[in-house]
Amino acid sequence: QVQLVESGGGLVQPGGSLRLSCAASGATFRFYAVGWYRQAPGKQRELVATITTGDSTDYDDSVKGRFTISRDNAKNTVYLQMNSLKPEDTAAYYCKMWRGNYVYWGQGTQVTVSS
Repeated sequence: QVQLVESGGGLVQPGGSLRLSCAASGATFRFYAVGWYRQAPGKQRELVATITTGDSTDYDDSVKGRFTISRDNAKNTVYLQMNSLKPEDTAAYYCKMWRGNYVYWGQGTQVTVSS
């Protein structure tokens, strides 16, 4: 059974930083592309960043230059380093892993940016 478990969320002041982690189990992690998505209350889930099996990355324009996605295949983990956080970054952040028709989601971790 494939599981994705996010961690690292919390409350941070504007301008602060957080690092999210997503640990995968039950699948050969290095064969999967991975991404981070977020969903704010009353809004649709949106893509934040993705990383391919070849370590190519892509970011939503709203986070370019502030967020960095990375992966450690030895630890079956993907990270999202978030710097210069803004109140509009407040959302539940979800990890997604996919390969062809196989798609898996984590349960989410809450990030709140507020003074």
